[in-house]
Amino acid sequence: MIGATRRRLLLSAACAALALPALRRSDAAPLHTTLHRRHVVGYQGWFICPDEQNRDDWFHWFHRMQDGRLQPTFDMLPDTSEFEEGEGCPTPWTDRGGRPVRLFTAQDARSVRRHFRWMREYEIDGAAMQRFVSVLANARRRAQLDRTLANVRAAAEAEGRSMFLMYDLSGTDDSGLRVLIEDWRQQVEAGQLRSPAQQFHGGRPVLGLWGLGFRDRPLTPDAVLDTIAALRRIAGSGGLTIVAGVPAFWRTGTRDADPSPRWQEVYAAVQVLSPWTVGRYADAAGADTYLRQVLRPDMAQAAASGKEMLPVIFPGFSWANVMRARQREARLNQIARRCGAFYWHQAANAVNAGAGMLYTAMFDEVDEGTAIFKLVPDLSGQPADSAFLPLDVDGCALPADWYLQLARGVTRGLREGRLAVRPEL
Repeated sequence: MIGATRRRLLLSAACAALALPALRRSDAAPLHTTLHRRHVVGYQGWFICPDEQNRDDWFHWFHRMQDGRLQPTFDMLPDTSEFEEGEGCPTPWTDRGGRPVRLFTAQDARSVRRHFRWMREYEIDGAAMQRFVSVLANARRRAQLDRTLANVRAAAEAEGRSMFLMYDLSGTDDSGLRVLIEDWRQQVEAGQLRSPAQQFHGGRPVLGLWGLGFRDRPLTPDAVLDTIAALRRIAGSGGLTIVAGVPAFWRTGTRDADPSPRWQEVYAAVQVLSPWTVGRYADAAGADTYLRQVLRPDMAQAAASGKEMLPVIFPGFSWANVMRARQREARLNQIARRCGAFYWHQAANAVNAGAGMLYTAMFDEVDEGTAIFKLVPDLSGQPADSAFLPLDVDGCALPADWYLQLARGVTRGLREGRLAVRPEL
Protein backbone atom coordinates (compact mmCIF):
# COMPACT_ATOMS: atom_id res chain seq x y z
CA MET A 1 0.00 0.00 0.00
CA ILE A 2 1.17 3.55 -0.61
CA GLY A 3 2.22 5.80 2.28
CA ALA A 4 -0.41 7.91 4.00
CA THR A 5 1.12 11.24 2.96
CA ARG A 6 1.46 10.25 -0.68
CA ARG A 7 -2.07 8.85 -0.64
CA ARG A 8 -3.47 12.13 0.71
CA LEU A 9 -1.67 14.12 -1.98
CA LEU A 10 -3.10 11.95 -4.73
CA LEU A 11 -6.59 12.05 -3.29
CA SER A 12 -6.34 15.83 -3.00
CA ALA A 13 -5.43 16.10 -6.68
CA ALA A 14 -8.21 13.72 -7.62
CA CYS A 15 -10.77 15.66 -5.60
CA ALA A 16 -9.66 18.93 -7.19
CA ALA A 17 -10.21 17.36 -10.57
CA LEU A 18 -13.63 16.05 -9.52
CA ALA A 19 -14.63 19.55 -8.47
CA LEU A 20 -14.30 20.80 -12.03
CA PRO A 21 -17.55 21.33 -13.92
CA ALA A 22 -18.21 18.89 -16.73
CA LEU A 23 -16.58 20.34 -19.83
CA ARG A 24 -18.86 20.44 -22.84
CA ARG A 25 -17.60 18.76 -25.95
CA SER A 26 -18.21 20.05 -29.43
CA ASP A 27 -21.76 19.57 -30.70
CA ALA A 28 -20.34 18.22 -33.94
CA ALA A 29 -20.28 14.44 -34.25
CA PRO A 30 -16.77 13.01 -33.99
CA LEU A 31 -15.07 12.03 -37.25
CA HIS A 32 -13.06 9.14 -35.82
CA THR A 33 -15.64 7.10 -33.96
CA THR A 34 -13.98 3.73 -33.49
CA LEU A 35 -10.72 1.81 -33.19
CA HIS A 36 -12.40 -1.25 -34.64
CA ARG A 37 -10.52 -2.34 -37.79
CA ARG A 38 -8.15 0.59 -37.32
CA HIS A 39 -4.36 0.57 -37.55
CA VAL A 40 -2.66 3.22 -35.40
CA VAL A 41 0.99 3.99 -34.81
CA GLY A 42 2.93 5.36 -31.88
CA TYR A 43 4.36 8.80 -32.60
CA GLN A 44 7.24 9.81 -30.32
CA GLY A 45 7.67 13.38 -31.54
CA TRP A 46 10.63 13.88 -29.22
CA PHE A 47 13.32 14.60 -31.80
CA ILE A 48 14.53 18.19 -31.43
CA CYS A 49 17.33 20.19 -33.04
CA PRO A 50 19.19 23.24 -31.69
CA ASP A 51 17.63 26.67 -32.05
CA GLU A 52 18.71 30.22 -31.19
CA GLN A 53 17.75 29.80 -27.54
CA ASN A 54 19.14 26.29 -27.11
CA ARG A 55 22.16 25.97 -29.36
CA ASP A 56 23.26 22.55 -28.10
CA ASP A 57 19.87 20.94 -27.70
CA TRP A 58 20.02 17.77 -29.83
CA PHE A 59 17.30 16.05 -27.80
CA HIS A 60 17.17 12.36 -28.78
CA TRP A 61 19.61 12.90 -31.65
CA PHE A 62 22.98 13.35 -29.93
CA HIS A 63 24.55 13.24 -26.50
CA ARG A 64 27.43 15.63 -25.78
CA MET A 65 30.26 13.52 -24.37
CA GLN A 66 32.74 14.75 -21.74
CA ASP A 67 35.39 15.29 -24.41
CA GLY A 68 32.99 17.50 -26.39
CA ARG A 69 32.14 14.97 -29.10
CA LEU A 70 28.57 14.54 -30.25
CA GLN A 71 27.65 10.87 -29.81
CA PRO A 72 24.56 9.92 -31.84
CA THR A 73 21.79 8.27 -29.85
CA PHE A 74 19.84 6.88 -32.80
CA ASP A 75 20.43 3.78 -34.95
CA MET A 76 18.53 4.59 -38.16
CA LEU A 77 18.72 7.67 -40.34
CA PRO A 78 15.42 9.20 -41.50
CA ASP A 79 15.06 9.87 -45.19
CA THR A 80 14.96 13.66 -45.59
CA SER A 81 15.02 13.88 -49.38
CA GLU A 82 11.60 15.59 -49.40
CA PHE A 83 12.69 18.49 -47.18
CA GLU A 84 11.71 21.99 -48.22
CA GLU A 85 14.18 24.86 -48.36
CA GLY A 86 15.37 25.66 -44.85
CA GLU A 87 13.70 22.65 -43.27
CA GLY A 88 15.52 20.50 -40.75
CA CYS A 89 18.91 21.08 -39.24
CA PRO A 90 22.48 20.41 -40.38
CA THR A 91 24.66 17.81 -38.70
CA PRO A 92 28.44 17.47 -38.55
CA TRP A 93 28.27 14.88 -41.35
CA THR A 94 28.13 14.41 -45.07
CA ASP A 95 27.07 11.11 -46.59
CA ARG A 96 29.30 8.90 -48.73
CA GLY A 97 28.33 10.94 -51.78
CA GLY A 98 29.39 14.20 -50.15
CA ARG A 99 25.85 15.46 -49.53
CA PRO A 100 25.07 17.17 -46.21
CA VAL A 101 23.18 14.99 -43.74
CA ARG A 102 20.21 16.79 -42.21
CA LEU A 103 17.77 15.75 -39.50
CA PHE A 104 14.20 16.80 -38.78
CA THR A 105 12.79 18.40 -35.67
CA ALA A 106 9.26 17.79 -34.40
CA GLN A 107 9.21 21.50 -33.55
CA ASP A 108 8.85 22.23 -37.28
CA ALA A 109 5.23 21.95 -38.37
CA ARG A 110 6.31 21.14 -41.94
CA SER A 111 8.08 17.96 -40.91
CA VAL A 112 5.24 16.78 -38.69
CA ARG A 113 2.70 17.55 -41.43
CA ARG A 114 4.74 15.44 -43.86
CA HIS A 115 4.72 12.52 -41.43
CA PHE A 116 0.95 12.65 -41.19
CA ARG A 117 0.69 13.02 -44.95
CA TRP A 118 2.63 9.77 -45.21
CA MET A 119 0.17 8.19 -42.80
CA ARG A 120 -2.69 9.22 -45.08
CA GLU A 121 -0.94 8.13 -48.26
CA TYR A 122 -0.10 4.72 -46.78
CA GLU A 123 -3.51 4.24 -45.14
CA ILE A 124 -2.42 4.38 -41.50
CA ASP A 125 -5.49 5.52 -39.59
CA GLY A 126 -3.97 7.57 -36.82
CA ALA A 127 -1.39 8.08 -34.13
CA ALA A 128 -1.00 7.79 -30.39
CA MET A 129 0.90 10.96 -29.49
CA GLN A 130 3.39 10.09 -26.75
CA ARG A 131 3.52 12.57 -23.87
CA PHE A 132 6.15 11.83 -21.25
CA VAL A 133 4.99 12.70 -17.75
CA SER A 134 8.52 12.57 -16.34
CA VAL A 135 9.60 15.69 -18.26
CA LEU A 136 6.47 17.81 -17.83
CA ALA A 137 7.94 19.55 -14.77
CA ASN A 138 10.82 20.89 -16.89
CA ALA A 139 9.58 24.21 -18.28
CA ARG A 140 11.70 24.09 -21.45
CA ARG A 141 10.79 20.48 -22.25
CA ARG A 142 7.16 21.17 -21.45
CA ALA A 143 7.10 24.03 -23.95
CA GLN A 144 8.64 21.75 -26.56
CA LEU A 145 6.11 19.00 -25.87
CA ASP A 146 3.29 21.52 -26.19
CA ARG A 147 4.64 22.77 -29.50
CA THR A 148 4.98 19.24 -30.86
CA LEU A 149 1.46 18.40 -29.71
CA ALA A 150 0.09 21.47 -31.48
CA ASN A 151 1.94 20.44 -34.64
CA VAL A 152 0.58 16.90 -34.39
CA ARG A 153 -2.99 18.01 -33.80
CA ALA A 154 -2.88 20.43 -36.73
CA ALA A 155 -1.28 17.83 -39.02
CA ALA A 156 -3.80 15.14 -38.08
CA GLU A 157 -6.70 17.51 -38.69
CA ALA A 158 -5.31 18.61 -42.05
CA GLU A 159 -4.58 15.06 -43.24
CA GLY A 160 -7.76 13.47 -41.94
CA ARG A 161 -5.94 11.21 -39.48
CA SER A 162 -6.97 10.51 -35.92
CA MET A 163 -4.85 11.12 -32.84
CA PHE A 164 -5.09 10.65 -29.13
CA LEU A 165 -2.77 11.45 -26.27
CA MET A 166 -0.84 8.57 -24.75
CA TYR A 167 0.80 9.54 -21.48
CA ASP A 168 4.01 7.58 -21.01
CA LEU A 169 4.59 6.91 -17.31
CA SER A 170 8.17 5.67 -17.62
CA GLY A 171 10.20 7.06 -14.73
CA THR A 172 7.06 8.33 -12.97
CA ASP A 173 6.08 7.49 -9.40
CA ASP A 174 2.78 8.09 -7.61
CA SER A 175 3.56 11.74 -6.95
CA GLY A 176 4.01 12.29 -10.69
CA LEU A 177 0.42 11.27 -11.27
CA ARG A 178 -0.65 14.66 -9.92
CA VAL A 179 1.31 16.23 -12.79
CA LEU A 180 -0.51 13.95 -15.22
CA ILE A 181 -3.93 14.90 -13.83
CA GLU A 182 -3.18 18.60 -14.05
CA ASP A 183 -1.77 18.31 -17.56
CA TRP A 184 -4.83 16.40 -18.76
CA ARG A 185 -7.09 19.07 -17.25
CA GLN A 186 -5.19 21.71 -19.19
CA GLN A 187 -5.38 19.74 -22.41
CA VAL A 188 -9.13 19.27 -22.10
CA GLU A 189 -9.66 22.94 -21.31
CA ALA A 190 -7.50 23.83 -24.33
CA GLY A 191 -9.84 21.87 -26.61
CA GLN A 192 -8.19 18.50 -27.18
CA LEU A 193 -11.54 16.67 -27.07
CA ARG A 194 -13.07 19.19 -29.47
CA SER A 195 -10.42 18.59 -32.13
CA PRO A 196 -11.77 16.94 -35.29
CA ALA A 197 -8.77 14.63 -35.07
CA GLN A 198 -9.60 13.26 -31.59
CA GLN A 199 -10.05 9.50 -31.66
CA PHE A 200 -13.21 8.09 -30.12
CA HIS A 201 -14.15 4.51 -29.31
CA GLY A 202 -17.28 3.10 -27.70
CA GLY A 203 -18.85 6.55 -27.80
CA ARG A 204 -16.08 8.10 -25.69
CA PRO A 205 -12.83 9.93 -26.44
CA VAL A 206 -9.72 7.77 -26.23
CA LEU A 207 -6.87 8.43 -23.81
CA GLY A 208 -3.76 6.26 -23.56
CA LEU A 209 -1.81 5.46 -20.38
CA TRP A 210 1.41 3.57 -21.05
CA GLY A 211 3.41 1.82 -18.35
CA LEU A 212 0.82 0.25 -16.02
CA GLY A 213 1.74 -2.86 -14.09
CA PHE A 214 5.35 -3.34 -15.13
CA ARG A 215 7.64 -5.13 -12.70
CA ASP A 216 10.07 -3.05 -10.64
CA ARG A 217 8.40 0.28 -11.40
CA PRO A 218 7.28 2.63 -8.62
CA LEU A 219 3.61 3.16 -9.52
CA THR A 220 1.07 1.57 -7.19
CA PRO A 221 -2.33 0.18 -8.24
CA ASP A 222 -4.34 2.30 -5.76
CA ALA A 223 -2.80 5.53 -7.03
CA VAL A 224 -3.40 4.54 -10.63
CA LEU A 225 -7.05 3.70 -9.94
CA ASP A 226 -7.56 7.10 -8.29
CA THR A 227 -5.92 8.77 -11.26
CA ILE A 228 -8.08 6.97 -13.82
CA ALA A 229 -11.19 8.14 -11.97
CA ALA A 230 -9.93 11.73 -11.97
CA LEU A 231 -9.03 11.66 -15.66
CA ARG A 232 -12.50 10.41 -16.56
CA ARG A 233 -14.20 13.12 -14.53
CA ILE A 234 -12.13 15.81 -16.19
CA ALA A 235 -13.19 14.52 -19.60
CA GLY A 236 -16.83 15.22 -18.78
CA SER A 237 -19.99 13.24 -18.18
CA GLY A 238 -19.32 10.83 -21.04
CA GLY A 239 -16.05 9.65 -19.53
CA LEU A 240 -13.17 8.11 -21.45
CA THR A 241 -12.10 4.98 -23.23
CA ILE A 242 -8.74 4.18 -21.63
CA VAL A 243 -6.14 2.36 -23.71
CA ALA A 244 -3.64 0.88 -21.25
CA GLY A 245 -0.10 0.01 -22.29
CA VAL A 246 0.57 -3.00 -20.09
CA PRO A 247 3.22 -5.74 -19.79
CA ALA A 248 3.19 -8.55 -22.32
CA PHE A 249 2.48 -10.95 -19.44
CA TRP A 250 -0.18 -8.85 -17.70
CA ARG A 251 -2.64 -11.75 -17.50
CA THR A 252 -0.35 -14.11 -15.59
CA GLY A 253 1.58 -11.51 -13.61
CA THR A 254 4.89 -13.08 -14.63
CA ARG A 255 8.14 -12.05 -16.35
CA ASP A 256 7.73 -8.33 -17.21
CA ALA A 257 4.57 -7.91 -15.10
CA ASP A 258 4.20 -6.98 -11.44
CA PRO A 259 2.71 -10.05 -9.72
CA SER A 260 0.49 -8.07 -7.31
CA PRO A 261 -3.16 -9.13 -7.74
CA ARG A 262 -4.16 -5.49 -7.29
CA TRP A 263 -2.95 -4.74 -10.80
CA GLN A 264 -5.72 -7.00 -12.08
CA GLU A 265 -8.14 -4.44 -10.66
CA VAL A 266 -6.42 -1.76 -12.73
CA TYR A 267 -6.70 -3.88 -15.89
CA ALA A 268 -10.39 -4.38 -15.11
CA ALA A 269 -10.87 -0.61 -14.87
CA VAL A 270 -9.80 0.13 -18.46
CA GLN A 271 -11.52 -0.65 -21.75
CA VAL A 272 -8.62 -1.55 -24.06
CA LEU A 273 -5.48 -3.50 -23.12
CA SER A 274 -2.38 -3.07 -25.26
CA PRO A 275 0.40 -5.48 -24.16
CA TRP A 276 3.91 -4.25 -24.97
CA THR A 277 5.69 -6.85 -27.10
CA VAL A 278 8.78 -4.95 -28.28
CA GLY A 279 11.77 -7.10 -27.35
CA ARG A 280 9.65 -9.95 -25.98
CA TYR A 281 10.55 -12.13 -28.96
CA ALA A 282 13.06 -11.79 -31.78
CA ASP A 283 12.00 -13.95 -34.72
CA ALA A 284 9.02 -15.66 -36.34
CA ALA A 285 9.32 -18.71 -34.11
CA GLY A 286 9.24 -16.52 -31.01
CA ALA A 287 6.26 -14.61 -32.38
CA ASP A 288 4.44 -17.90 -32.97
CA THR A 289 5.15 -19.04 -29.42
CA TYR A 290 3.82 -15.73 -28.12
CA LEU A 291 0.70 -16.17 -30.27
CA ARG A 292 -0.04 -19.65 -28.88
CA GLN A 293 0.91 -19.14 -25.26
CA VAL A 294 0.03 -15.50 -24.67
CA LEU A 295 -1.93 -13.59 -27.30
CA ARG A 296 -4.74 -16.07 -27.93
CA PRO A 297 -5.35 -16.69 -24.20
CA ASP A 298 -5.16 -12.93 -23.60
CA MET A 299 -7.77 -12.28 -26.25
CA ALA A 300 -10.04 -14.97 -24.83
CA GLN A 301 -9.83 -13.57 -21.29
CA ALA A 302 -10.30 -10.00 -22.48
CA ALA A 303 -13.40 -10.97 -24.47
CA ALA A 304 -14.83 -12.90 -21.54
CA SER A 305 -14.46 -9.87 -19.28
CA GLY A 306 -15.80 -7.34 -21.78
CA LYS A 307 -12.41 -5.85 -22.64
CA GLU A 308 -10.76 -5.27 -26.00
CA MET A 309 -7.20 -5.87 -27.12
CA LEU A 310 -4.92 -3.59 -29.12
CA PRO A 311 -1.97 -5.88 -30.04
CA VAL A 312 1.43 -4.28 -30.59
CA ILE A 313 3.59 -5.21 -33.59
CA PHE A 314 7.07 -3.89 -34.34
CA PRO A 315 9.52 -4.10 -37.28
CA GLY A 316 12.75 -4.87 -35.37
CA PHE A 317 14.92 -3.40 -32.66
CA SER A 318 18.35 -1.74 -32.39
CA TRP A 319 19.71 0.72 -29.82
CA ALA A 320 23.50 0.36 -30.07
CA ASN A 321 24.21 4.11 -30.28
CA VAL A 322 22.04 5.17 -27.36
CA MET A 323 23.65 2.45 -25.25
CA ARG A 324 27.10 3.62 -26.35
CA ALA A 325 26.24 7.13 -25.16
CA ARG A 326 25.39 5.57 -21.80
CA GLN A 327 28.76 3.80 -21.71
CA ARG A 328 27.12 0.44 -22.33
CA GLU A 329 27.31 -2.03 -25.18
CA ALA A 330 24.51 -3.31 -27.39
CA ARG A 331 24.54 -5.02 -30.74
CA LEU A 332 23.51 -3.10 -33.86
CA ASN A 333 20.50 -4.81 -35.47
CA GLN A 334 19.75 -6.64 -32.23
CA ILE A 335 16.37 -7.87 -33.49
CA ALA A 336 16.72 -8.13 -37.25
CA ARG A 337 13.93 -6.85 -39.47
CA ARG A 338 14.50 -9.66 -41.98
CA CYS A 339 13.54 -7.39 -44.87
CA GLY A 340 10.09 -6.78 -43.35
CA ALA A 341 9.17 -10.45 -42.89
CA PHE A 342 9.33 -10.18 -39.09
CA TYR A 343 6.90 -7.23 -38.99
CA TRP A 344 4.49 -8.83 -41.43
CA HIS A 345 4.55 -12.17 -39.59
CA GLN A 346 3.45 -10.55 -36.34
CA ALA A 347 0.66 -8.66 -38.10
CA ALA A 348 -0.60 -11.83 -39.82
CA ASN A 349 -0.57 -13.70 -36.51
CA ALA A 350 -2.62 -11.02 -34.78
CA VAL A 351 -5.12 -10.38 -37.59
CA ASN A 352 -5.67 -14.05 -38.34
CA ALA A 353 -6.18 -14.74 -34.63
CA GLY A 354 -9.07 -12.28 -34.68
CA ALA A 355 -7.50 -9.00 -33.55
CA GLY A 356 -9.89 -6.15 -34.25
CA MET A 357 -7.29 -3.36 -34.10
CA LEU A 358 -3.50 -2.98 -34.31
CA TYR A 359 -0.80 -0.70 -32.91
CA THR A 360 2.53 -0.42 -34.71
CA ALA A 361 5.45 0.58 -32.50
CA MET A 362 6.62 3.03 -33.71
CA PHE A 363 6.27 5.48 -36.59
CA ASP A 364 9.33 7.66 -35.94
CA GLU A 365 11.39 5.89 -33.25
CA VAL A 366 14.89 5.75 -34.71
CA ASP A 367 16.55 5.67 -31.26
CA GLU A 368 15.49 2.05 -30.76
CA GLY A 369 15.33 1.12 -34.43
CA THR A 370 11.56 0.55 -34.51
CA ALA A 371 10.67 3.33 -36.98
CA ILE A 372 8.53 2.56 -40.03
CA PHE A 373 8.56 5.96 -41.75
CA LYS A 374 10.87 6.67 -44.68
CA LEU A 375 14.45 5.68 -43.83
CA VAL A 376 17.83 5.85 -45.56
CA PRO A 377 17.90 2.57 -47.50
CA ASP A 378 21.62 1.88 -47.96
CA LEU A 379 25.13 2.94 -47.00
CA SER A 380 25.40 5.56 -49.75
CA GLY A 381 23.13 7.87 -47.77
CA GLN A 382 25.03 7.46 -44.51
CA PRO A 383 28.14 9.12 -43.06
CA ALA A 384 31.28 7.08 -43.61
CA ASP A 385 32.46 7.31 -40.00
CA SER A 386 29.24 6.43 -38.11
CA ALA A 387 27.44 3.15 -37.47
CA PHE A 388 23.80 3.23 -38.54
CA LEU A 389 21.39 0.58 -39.68
CA PRO A 390 20.41 0.85 -43.38
CA LEU A 391 17.30 -0.89 -44.70
CA ASP A 392 19.42 -3.29 -46.77
CA VAL A 393 21.32 -4.62 -43.74
CA ASP A 394 19.65 -8.04 -44.05
CA GLY A 395 20.55 -8.46 -47.71
CA CYS A 396 17.52 -6.95 -49.45
CA ALA A 397 17.57 -3.83 -51.60
CA LEU A 398 14.56 -1.91 -50.30
CA PRO A 399 13.05 1.50 -51.06
CA ALA A 400 12.95 4.16 -48.35
CA ASP A 401 9.19 3.70 -47.92
CA TRP A 402 9.23 -0.10 -47.68
CA TYR A 403 7.81 -0.28 -44.16
CA LEU A 404 5.11 2.22 -45.01
CA GLN A 405 4.14 -0.02 -47.90
CA LEU A 406 3.98 -2.95 -45.50
CA ALA A 407 1.92 -0.90 -43.06
CA ARG A 408 -0.58 -0.15 -45.82
CA GLY A 409 -0.88 -3.87 -46.56
CA VAL A 410 -1.39 -4.54 -42.85
CA THR A 411 -4.18 -1.94 -42.71
CA ARG A 412 -5.95 -3.52 -45.68
CA GLY A 413 -5.68 -6.99 -44.19
CA LEU A 414 -7.00 -5.73 -40.87
CA ARG A 415 -10.00 -4.21 -42.65
CA GLU A 416 -10.75 -7.55 -44.30
CA GLY A 417 -10.08 -9.59 -41.17
CA ARG A 418 -7.52 -11.75 -42.93
CA LEU A 419 -3.86 -11.21 -43.76
CA ALA A 420 -1.86 -13.32 -46.19
CA VAL A 421 1.12 -15.14 -44.71
CA ARG A 422 3.39 -13.22 -47.11
CA PRO A 423 2.98 -9.60 -48.23
CA GLU A 424 0.78 -8.96 -51.24
CA LEU A 425 1.40 -5.29 -51.98
